[in-house]
Amino acid sequence: DMAIDLLRKKGLAKAAKRAGNETSEGKIKIVLEGSTAYVAVVSCETDFVARNETFEAMLAHFIDIRKASATDEAAIAQAEELKASEYTLKVGENMQIRTLTKIEGEVIASYVHSNAKNGAVVVAKAGTNPDNLKQVAMHVVASNPQVTSPTDISEDIVTKEKEIQLAIMKEDPKNAGKPEEILTKIIEGKMTKFREENALLTQPFVVNPDVKVGDFIGKDAITAFYRYAI
Repeated sequence: DMAIDLLRKKGLAKAAKRAGNETSEGKIKIVLEGSTAYVAVVSCETDFVARNETFEAMLAHFIDIRKASATDEAAIAQAEELKASEYTLKVGENMQIRTLTKIEGEVIASYVHSNAKNGAVVVAKAGTNPDNLKQVAMHVVASNPQVTSPTDISEDIVTKEKEIQLAIMKEDPKNAGKPEEILTKIIEGKMTKFREENALLTQPFVVNPDVKVGDFIGKDAITAFYRYAI
């Protein structure tokens, strides 16, 4: 509502009318400078706009704003003002700034898929091979892990998954008559698999599924990862 009011005040009535339109297209831009990554994720209405030079120039401008800003919040506020005053009229579509951030670490690698709608940044400890880390960033985009290690999955999530799996098993005629304690033991095994399937380090590496990601990059190497999608 505030964005629509701002557009109307600036005389951009046409743009204000589009402000509620769905933004399922867009682009991810990641710039690496040494041990720092700058990320801009902006969505728009059409792929045509996401691929034009004005949209790319806007993303580059937003990255420059983040470089000069003290915080993500300050950068986003400035970028929103610039978007409303300059780029909305040029582009002619509703646009949403989903992410504008700065990530720091000892070793950083990134990957943006060819469609520019999926990307990742992975942070690791000093001494980690940057080329290998970039392959892990590709894996993050492809496999969408939820946490770094199996132990990072919260007990609340596990408890909810247990309830779902128990309900599914009880609906299966094959399990009719089985005591609940037997079903519970089976579910505990499923939870081990559930944790491993959703944790980066224990997922089969997409480049070589015979190897786990943790075995490829080092079980203690990764300190954080971030995945972006439009």
